[in-house]
Amino acid sequence: MNAGSPPLETRFAFGRNWSKFASGVNEQVVETAVRSLRAMLGTDTLRDRTFIDVGCGSGLFSLAARRLGAQVVSFDYDPLSVSTTARLRERAAPDDPAWRIEQGSVLDAEYLGRLGKFDVVYSWGVLHHTGAMWDAVRNVTQLIAPNGQLFIAIYNDQGRYSRYWTSIKRLYNKLPSYLRFLVLVPCFVRLRGPMLVRDLFSGHPLRSWRNYGVERGMSPWYDVVDWVGGYPFEVAKPEEIFDFYRVRGFELQRLKTCGGGRGCNEYVFAAPADPAQAAASARS
Repeated sequence: MNAGSPPLETRFAFGRNWSKFASGVNEQVVETAVRSLRAMLGTDTLRDRTFIDVGCGSGLFSLAARRLGAQVVSFDYDPLSVSTTARLRERAAPDDPAWRIEQGSVLDAEYLGRLGKFDVVYSWGVLHHTGAMWDAVRNVTQLIAPNGQLFIAIYNDQGRYSRYWTSIKRLYNKLPSYLRFLVLVPCFVRLRGPMLVRDLFSGHPLRSWRNYGVERGMSPWYDVVDWVGGYPFEVAKPEEIFDFYRVRGFELQRLKTCGGGRGCNEYVFAAPADPAQAAASARS
């Protein structure tokens, strides 16, 4: 286990959740992911560019990057996420030599140093689940090629509300698996109930359920499981992330916030011409 990682009994089995989600990934989900990636990166193609998916989960966005022409490296801390991504590759791009999949940790600087540099470093909703978010936020900078792009998503800091959810997540993971429904079901009712009731009374039952998370290929059920169980759990205000990278010479290209609510703020940064020198200047 890496330094800063929580005990295994309090770590959510992200890979198990992604494995279940991946069974429903179809061509429509993939195409939606491709459009989402294209929009945030501001490009129609990643041809002749390298892309690393830090914490690849289901492998969906690694596949989206391949569809855009990138050479892809995917890695995840969870072995089940690694195998899930490998299965997706075999379904969608069998024997693809331009897509490599590994097990590794973003907290392991020595491992990251062996991976090389990439034109696009992508890590959506991952770094805040490592148990050492700011170490992870710093470590991804060593993967970025000069003038490359960094695309990350970090949970929004809601103050007391975030601390409340941290307690819920810790409780969920400490419970035996057969008792976790006692936490999950009330949270599902709280998080999805208003949406279902609103659609019912508007005469369009389940419309929001069917359209939920279309930009990222999310499932409304597995998203709740991921949210309630997602521990370790850390958060940051947008200005904290912005300032962290600004002093290291990164320029914010795109920012998509969750409107101050529960969820992730998305950031795309342009790396400086010499990321290593900029990082050294930030430490001095």
